[in-house]
Amino acid sequence: MNKESVDILIIGGGPSGGVCAVTAKMNNPDKRIMVIREHEKQLVPCSIPYIFGKTLGSVENGLGSCAMATQMGIEAVIGEVKDIDIKNKIAYYGENAISFDKLVIATGSVPFVHESLQHSLSLNGVFTIAKSVELITKLKKYADDKQNIIIVGSGFIGVEIAMEFAGIGKNVIMVGGSKYILNRAFDSDIAQEAQKIVEEAGVTYIGSDRVVAIMDKNDDNTVNAVKLESGKILDTDLVILATGYQPNTTLATKVGISLGHYGGIWVDDYMRTQNQDIFAIGDCTARRGFISKAPSKVMLASTSAAEARVAGSSIYGIKYLKGMSGTISIFSTKIGDTVFASAGVTSTKAEAKTKTTMVIGSFQGINRHPRTIPGAHKQYVKLIVSRYSGQILGGQVIGSDEAGEIINLIGQIIESGRSVYSVMSMQVATQPLLTGAPTNYPLIMAAIMAIKEIES
Repeated sequence: MNKESVDILIIGGGPSGGVCAVTAKMNNPDKRIMVIREHEKQLVPCSIPYIFGKTLGSVENGLGSCAMATQMGIEAVIGEVKDIDIKNKIAYYGENAISFDKLVIATGSVPFVHESLQHSLSLNGVFTIAKSVELITKLKKYADDKQNIIIVGSGFIGVEIAMEFAGIGKNVIMVGGSKYILNRAFDSDIAQEAQKIVEEAGVTYIGSDRVVAIMDKNDDNTVNAVKLESGKILDTDLVILATGYQPNTTLATKVGISLGHYGGIWVDDYMRTQNQDIFAIGDCTARRGFISKAPSKVMLASTSAAEARVAGSSIYGIKYLKGMSGTISIFSTKIGDTVFASAGVTSTKAEAKTKTTMVIGSFQGINRHPRTIPGAHKQYVKLIVSRYSGQILGGQVIGSDEAGEIINLIGQIIESGRSVYSVMSMQVATQPLLTGAPTNYPLIMAAIMAIKEIES
């Protein structure tokens, strides 16, 4: 057994593990830091859908880089940690035993498949969206000569994959089990706009039904159809189960680390487990919503990176009095030429989960001024606001590329607890080729519309 000793050991080399390593090194330059990851090559998780179409076109174009960590002297080894002796602070992988002072678990998530469909995973032509170079390569190779594809799931990954396949001439059916696509991130008025673009691209969406069986009608261990709850049979060459993810806590469970809701590792605001020398970050943790404080299933690389920075700067004592107060569920995607973005609670969730008396302020303007400027695109901003405090609880944006940054601004407004009254008087840099007009800047105007509702 080979023995080594490090100050900080990070298990997992995904977005959270990498960010935590870099942050910890910045704050503790004299410490020896090692990252153990299972795969030599790492995919950028959010890039996976774009591998299947023209956008990236290959697995190689979706690979991430570890250059910054390497330059900083952070060690990386390829292997799988099979056991941890928590009392003696030793992790085991292969023929190696690594002693550590501080441990960070960043084991991420694995695809979730409903138990009713798990039997189908042994069939040829049935795939999940695993964050693995080997498995995504296998899926792409299988899909290349297949024409008819069924995607189960209507979240971001399912929609983005559907658009990529449709863009290269595949026949795509998406079965979502909900009236509109992206229904967890957007209110129905926004989701309908997104769905319209998806359907115009040639994707067939079935929202009023759901898949109850995946079929091998020829008894040759290869999928060729799915059965819907209505009894309808849909023929297909390929089935992709884009039905979400669940925390990867196999190792944590084995070594007795306490779990929280939805099977994630319990952590405090500084990402510490019940053992103060052991941290957990990323999709393997138990999360809660920023507004409602209710358990949350949201899994986002941006949330994982924020958690990693908190853990990395707090690993040898709380350096900044700013922990993780919950996920603000901040999303963005581009469907065709239009960006759809969301942060915080939707109006539906505000009513159902937070029991908040709210108002909505919305405004549709233009992202340039005057509207005759080349490249001008409509920009719609919707704010969900507490009636009594004016605090902004959520926001949604439809627009051009800059909508992805506008939602980041709205996210910061939500996190800082700002109200529509402060946004109303917010000063912005405007320029004809870059932004909407200062006289009717859509975000500010949406705040004004909300104030009007509050005062009505």
